[in-house]
Amino acid sequence: MPARTTDADLMALARAIAAGDSTSAIRLLTRSPALASARFEVGATRQIERPYYLEEIGRHLYAGDTGLHIAAAAYRTDLLHELLVRGANVRAKNRRGAEPLHVAVSGQPGSARRNPSAQAATIACLIDAGADPDAVNQDGVAPLHIAARTRCAAAVGALLAGGADVQRKNKNGSTPMWLATHSTGRGGSGSAEAKAEQAEIVRLLQQYGACAP
Repeated sequence: MPARTTDADLMALARAIAAGDSTSAIRLLTRSPALASARFEVGATRQIERPYYLEEIGRHLYAGDTGLHIAAAAYRTDLLHELLVRGANVRAKNRRGAEPLHVAVSGQPGSARRNPSAQAATIACLIDAGADPDAVNQDGVAPLHIAARTRCAAAVGALLAGGADVQRKNKNGSTPMWLATHSTGRGGSGSAEAKAEQAEIVRLLQQYGACAP
């Protein structure tokens, strides 16, 4: 199948997943089985972003993304299972080196899309399927670094329960505890909800043996 056709079909699958339309997603996968493991040939860049933005999940599509990346971002464990049994690669990396697990752990306090229980279930599903909780992207960032920085306590808990290294440093030498106790530079990080998440993250990291930053 030509790359352009694959990307068109993959975009249809991505939009169905993001919209929570499992019926359409499964129909597309049944019609084109290769979609389960297909990767986007092109995606968002600094020059061209809008066509690759999925409003429902608040995320851009990047070259190398798969349906599994989108299902992870949407916290759709039903579609994660569907993709995995059809051959999706749980360790697939996009052009930024992000695997589906990296995509699943991010969030923002106060966001309407925030769903801690669904996020934790998604993370557990990916780890059970073989995702490495300590995998790093091209910037040397592991999922636990992202979850701590974006103040997602449920994600931190799920990653630690799944075996993530509580002391792992990123490329800059920062541990999850350091990221959890310093300003994130993200909008909403000073809100009451974010501070409550921060306190819970610190508690979890200490519970799993993290040293002081």
